[in-house]
Amino acid sequence: MPHESRIEAGIEIIPLCDAVGPMGAAIRKPLPEMFRGASFPADAEWVLHFHCYLLLAAGRTILVDTGVGGADSPAASWAPVPGRLVAEMAAAGVKPADVDAVVITHLHSDHAGGCVAGGAPVFANARHLIQRAELDWVSRPMREQVVAPLGDRVEAVSGDVEPFPGVRLLHTPGHTPGHQCVAVGDLVLSGDVLHHPVQLDDPTITYVYDEDPAEAVRSRKAVLSRARVLATAHFAEPFTSLSS
Repeated sequence: MPHESRIEAGIEIIPLCDAVGPMGAAIRKPLPEMFRGASFPADAEWVLHFHCYLLLAAGRTILVDTGVGGADSPAASWAPVPGRLVAEMAAAGVKPADVDAVVITHLHSDHAGGCVAGGAPVFANARHLIQRAELDWVSRPMREQVVAPLGDRVEAVSGDVEPFPGVRLLHTPGHTPGHQCVAVGDLVLSGDVLHHPVQLDDPTITYVYDEDPAEAVRSRKAVLSRARVLATAHFAEPFTSLSS
């Protein structure tokens, strides 16, 4: 069942837990090296939560990220597939056909794997907003398995834009070149700008899978200075209030 929603700037934000589980052996280290010595022993297992979010804004239904996808998803080699995003949406009273827009924070398989099932778009009536820098960078498997099947449903954006009243996209590169967050008032849906709560205390802690670690630190500091509340992708709880 979905977690309790929040209202921010007149927009309802509903967290959806797509999956819970550790990173699979294909990419586990067993933990990203940034955490060693911070709060875990070297052989600890890091259990991830995979959160997506619905925004109900002025009659529009906006989905932020689409989770790990099904058993045939690009994430299947390492993530706890299949995800339960569609079931979580149903529990919130929303069907895939109801979604007007999908915002993809970045084109990693655990954030965009649920866009397509059986070679067809899951959210067939939705435009899919992705940073142009991300489309230029995306890996070949994700381009072939996710971007290409979406066809003209993909809408490239550049930089910071406000595609809907009260919903602003923030270009936050570093984890990937076209990573973007979503700001609703003082709440920021942070995607993979942060991966673990230790980065709240020390935003300079980098992540082994960031494309540009230094730029990721700059983006993380910018988001933390802007936000009053974070809606995170991988923390155990979806919402984190930040002290002033």
